[in-house]
Amino acid sequence: MIIHGMNDSLHGVTPLPHLGVLRVEGEDAAKFLQGQLTQDFVLLGASEARLAAFCSAKGRMQASFVGFKHGPADILLVMSRDILPATLKRLSMFVLRAKAKLSDATAAFELHGLAGEACLQWMPALREPWAKADAGDASVVSLYPADGQARALRIAPAGTPAPQGASLTHAMWLWSEVRSGIATITAPIVDAFVPQMLNYESVGGVNFKKGCYPGQEVVARSQFRGTLKRRGYLAHSAEPLAAGAEVFHESDPGQPCGIVAQAAVAPGGGWDAIVSMQISAAQGGRLSAMRGDGPALTVQPPPYPLLADI
Repeated sequence: MIIHGMNDSLHGVTPLPHLGVLRVEGEDAAKFLQGQLTQDFVLLGASEARLAAFCSAKGRMQASFVGFKHGPADILLVMSRDILPATLKRLSMFVLRAKAKLSDATAAFELHGLAGEACLQWMPALREPWAKADAGDASVVSLYPADGQARALRIAPAGTPAPQGASLTHAMWLWSEVRSGIATITAPIVDAFVPQMLNYESVGGVNFKKGCYPGQEVVARSQFRGTLKRRGYLAHSAEPLAAGAEVFHESDPGQPCGIVAQAAVAPGGGWDAIVSMQISAAQGGRLSAMRGDGPALTVQPPPYPLLADI
């Protein structure tokens, strides 16, 4: 059911200036990322992409990426531009003797979002999320849909003509990101969540069979011991929402029960958001943003099934 949807307008192409590209080059590129991120990059195929997170030793997400191979020894990680310099600096600390070079390659590429009819030319190759197709030097990665509309990310060398399609506003793209239910880590929420608090294990963002990475024990324990008490939900408010804002439940208006992970203006009015909150709080009762008597929130389940606790 679409409550605040405007999916009939979600068609077209838009530049994505809020995203950047972190590049990892060298014969150990995949092996290096394998030891740092939540997803498997050693087994990454040419027609695949990966949703992944970089966590602290305590399992808290420092950054999130959509990563894929740009060449046999060249991996591109698309991420929020506002935390790219800090992420690059921190990841570089772990390179040590690995034959891998990390760099900010944002200026070398152009990023576009494709939605609705603009994705049709890439079907059926991109029918599933995180599938990748190439056209010359450009790559297109299938994303999770928003209110039933297909979405994709196009990465091409700087100077490449923009993909064909109607013009889509950047605001509509940001809203579609929220409605997809998959949050991107940005500065206000660095270190706020373990991956499962944003449902990353349910949307291909965590591989529980791969080797060690920072925070792995915490992430695995959250999953396998059934200790997970927070999940990601969709939310709506008539008032402005922003990443990092706290969420409160009427049963305890002085103690936050969640955090807004990502928010955008809703084309139908108000603001839509991805909210990570206590499962118990999402089951009923008045919810508000920013303070106990703040703007009311209505909450929906995420737009995809969740993996049951093992």
